[in-house]
Amino acid sequence: MPRQAAPPSFDPTPAAEPTEPAVQESPRAPVRDRYFDLLRALALFRVVLYHLTGWAWLPLLFPSMGVMFALAGNLMARSLKRPAAQVIKSRIRRLLPPLWLLGVVGVTGMVLQGWGPDSDGHPGWWWLHLTYWILPLSDPPYAEGLPGIQGFIGEDWAIDLAGPLWYLRAYLWYVLLSPFLLRALRALPLATIAAPIMLSVAFELGYITLPGERIPSALTDFSTFGACWILGMAYQQGILQRLPRYVVPSVAPAVALTGLWYALNHNFTTDHDLDSMPLAQALWSCGTVMLLLHVSPSWSEWPRRLRRWDRPITLLNSRAVTIYLWHNTCILVAATQWDRLWEIDVMWQHFSWLLESPWPVLAITWVLIGFCVVAFGWAEDLAARRKPQLWPDGSGRGGGRGRGRSARAGRPEAPVARGGRVGRHGE
Repeated sequence: MPRQAAPPSFDPTPAAEPTEPAVQESPRAPVRDRYFDLLRALALFRVVLYHLTGWAWLPLLFPSMGVMFALAGNLMARSLKRPAAQVIKSRIRRLLPPLWLLGVVGVTGMVLQGWGPDSDGHPGWWWLHLTYWILPLSDPPYAEGLPGIQGFIGEDWAIDLAGPLWYLRAYLWYVLLSPFLLRALRALPLATIAAPIMLSVAFELGYITLPGERIPSALTDFSTFGACWILGMAYQQGILQRLPRYVVPSVAPAVALTGLWYALNHNFTTDHDLDSMPLAQALWSCGTVMLLLHVSPSWSEWPRRLRRWDRPITLLNSRAVTIYLWHNTCILVAATQWDRLWEIDVMWQHFSWLLESPWPVLAITWVLIGFCVVAFGWAEDLAARRKPQLWPDGSGRGGGRGRGRSARAGRPEAPVARGGRVGRHGE
């Protein structure tokens, strides 16, 4: 979803993290929580579908970015059983190589098309801001108004390529703050979970106003999805499980419906953009995540009906960062190629219904995503200090009991090809 000032929403959800068990693990064979794997895979697929179609009901059906942040918060809390500095270093190491690879390709392409220090009128700051492509403490810069490459990719492709980077920036700050959030959660659980939403309310009512764009953008991300991250930590700490069974099913729908009510009364029916309403997004995502964590079955292996989906779900989890970072570009390339068929008379005269359908473009997009998995996914293995694999779908192990590690995903919630353009702070 495009948002030009303050972010809300995959996600894709960057993204996914190494999948770690919510069930008790043995020292010899850690068990993956397949329910969390399923949620992450659904979040990634939903992000791609929404960015292509722009269907407004998709973020309401499944708030991908809230889910992705909750899963990442759960993993972070589990990892913090080790020294905090060691955990933060490990998480940052996993995050950066896929970003660097995207930057090598993207920034090189932008420079070759004329982007440079004079493009934004601040040559000195331009060079300094480029360091955000190395450590994304803030949104990395990118070129606007670039022409497309005829017959290959549409114009303003750099905006689509940079669209998902807000998630890496938000994730990095969540990681840095997690040791403090975990201490606060243990001391004051309810207040800690509610604090981001209260911050969102303060922003919405104008009680907090800050100059510039970078700091307000970061704080809006925290206020929108902070409750989801902290809920993931609370689940891992057993705080949610200690509540009476009726509490979450009673409170969560009320929270979510409050967010929906706020959205419907603040131009959602005309803008069709939940991400332009951070408070509504925060409430809807928080309520939905609470319910999803409450019903968590903690599968150590797939139920019979889901076993057929083991390999694609494993692949999506193992390459979640790569898929999330490159899917916008894949959508734009797929749409550009598909639109060339309008130049064929017989196609637009007799098959215009097919040319206007999003489904062929979606199929082409996933083929291109597959190429990106092969071409760029190895960076996730190097970041995790694993042996690089081209197609890590778990086919080398059997039975749907994956012991490998996955990655993580995330946002922009904005249609790329036909439904609109990805903004800086979309899902």
